[in-house]
Amino acid sequence: MEWAWIPITIWAAFCQTIRTGLQKQLKGRLSTNGASFTRFVYGLPLAVAYLLATLWATGRALPEGHAEFYAWTALGAVAQILATNLLILALTMRNFVVATAYSKTEALQAAAFGMLILAEPVSLGGIAAIMIGTVGVLLISLKGSDNALHAFLFGWMEKSALIGIGSGALFAVSAIGFRAASLSLGEDFLPLAAATTLVHAILLQIVLMMAYLAWREPGELRRVAAAWKPGLIVGMASAAGSAGWFTAMALQVAAYVRMLGMTEMIFTFLMSYLVFRERPARTEIVGVVILLAGILLALAARK
Repeated sequence: MEWAWIPITIWAAFCQTIRTGLQKQLKGRLSTNGASFTRFVYGLPLAVAYLLATLWATGRALPEGHAEFYAWTALGAVAQILATNLLILALTMRNFVVATAYSKTEALQAAAFGMLILAEPVSLGGIAAIMIGTVGVLLISLKGSDNALHAFLFGWMEKSALIGIGSGALFAVSAIGFRAASLSLGEDFLPLAAATTLVHAILLQIVLMMAYLAWREPGELRRVAAAWKPGLIVGMASAAGSAGWFTAMALQVAAYVRMLGMTEMIFTFLMSYLVFRERPARTEIVGVVILLAGILLALAARK
């Protein structure tokens, strides 16, 4: 299982790219929070099916939760919701491109939080690879900025960049929380531990977001129910990706998983070029090359 996290992570990144593309279909029909809610509520059946299939295939019993497990799961679930909300806030700002770009510092922050919270070391080569990959992602993400070079060099001083960095930090914390939750179960077959954590996390997120929508956005839950056809597709893509993320992060240090997960940017770049026939900017091409170099270095650095 030492290498299994690699194809699993790439699969998760691919599913996330598909989910992002599909979620655009819900734009205009649902609010931003309502569209986000669909990924949880319509993804739950597939997540439960994944857990049941894992139990059936292995013949194992469902791991028993305990206080530590529930605490880590809650930390990951809440951090993921807050991180998404920060990105939503960034979209309302003038320079949301910079905010989105700096949210991609998640892998670098996951390495720092992993060492601080879980005492999981990342080699110097791994840290260098993550830094290189982050530079590549920033260059790709800054497409659409009025002055990509200026935004790359000085964008971190803007309020929108700080919001993006905060979002990346919370996404990193959620990754650490979900990994810690899976490992705390003491389950030898880590994919089962990951599936258990996934279902518990989605259930908690459904409860929290349902309460929020009922309180702050009356009528949105009815609109979510009415949009069940596209919502189901989004939810299935999201659950498939989440199953990959959770499993990969149970098998490997979160920082390396999030680093390899940056392949999502490459999938997005290819989709933009091959499907939508958009002409890539020079900074995008350079960013893809740098990101690939960072990913290869990270894989080499991980023993």
